[in-house]
Amino acid sequence: MCGIAGEVIFDSQAFSDFSGRLKSMADAIIKRGPDAEGYWHNPQVGLAHRRLSILDLETGAQPMVKGDCVVAFNGEIYNFEVLKASLEATGQVFETQSDT
Repeated sequence: MCGIAGEVIFDSQAFSDFSGRLKSMADAIIKRGPDAEGYWHNPQVGLAHRRLSILDLETGAQPMVKGDCVVAFNGEIYNFEVLKASLEATGQVFETQSDT
């Protein structure tokens, strides 16, 4: 089980304490993911992730960023190995072994 939190802000004045608010949100859900925490933000959107490390202990940290895409995922894709293999057969390259 993992936990995610986030915030979208529309007032640029609120950005000064954005990281502190994300940390507070993540701390409030620490029981959902006691093994790791991760953060990502730009001036308008912030994501916090608490991780219970089960799969891909080395490279499965979140939020994951690839180009201009960012994801924080809470769940499990049970057939991700099959899906991943079919995508790899089309030339897709994966950077982690996780289900995210």
